[in-house]
Amino acid sequence: MSGTLNKVMLIGHLGDEVKMHYFEGGNCIGRFPLATNETYTNRQTGEKVTNTDWHNIVVRNKAAEICEKYLSKGDKVYVEGRLKNRQWQGEDGNMRYTTEVHVQDFTFLSTKKESMANAQSSGSSPSNYQEPTGGQSPAAPMDTEEDDDLPF
Repeated sequence: MSGTLNKVMLIGHLGDEVKMHYFEGGNCIGRFPLATNETYTNRQTGEKVTNTDWHNIVVRNKAAEICEKYLSKGDKVYVEGRLKNRQWQGEDGNMRYTTEVHVQDFTFLSTKKESMANAQSSGSSPSNYQEPTGGQSPAAPMDTEEDDDLPF
């Protein structure tokens, strides 16, 4: 394989509200921490152990505005994107480093607002948004009637 791939898929819970930053020209960026958990049972003690990893999530422009409007701390979300490393000089003069997930696609899996709406009327579905890719046309619709002998 001659190419490379930088792709991340996460399902987790927001650790804080979406923080928005607006720039000249109308662009904006949203940032929020996302917690993912790994749970296992310790073989020696039989105790259930949960490890939490925190991820720095970055969304841009319209996607950021949608996240700010509908997501809040504790909500469960699926994000898909790419890893990006950044460095900057801190106020103390030391270099700081961080790894971020720059989101290209996301799906709300459970939101507080959605949960309240479900309590009043059942039939609400999760929101899904895909960041537009510059200059690419949407893929042609797939043929839904395929003639194959697959058992599933």
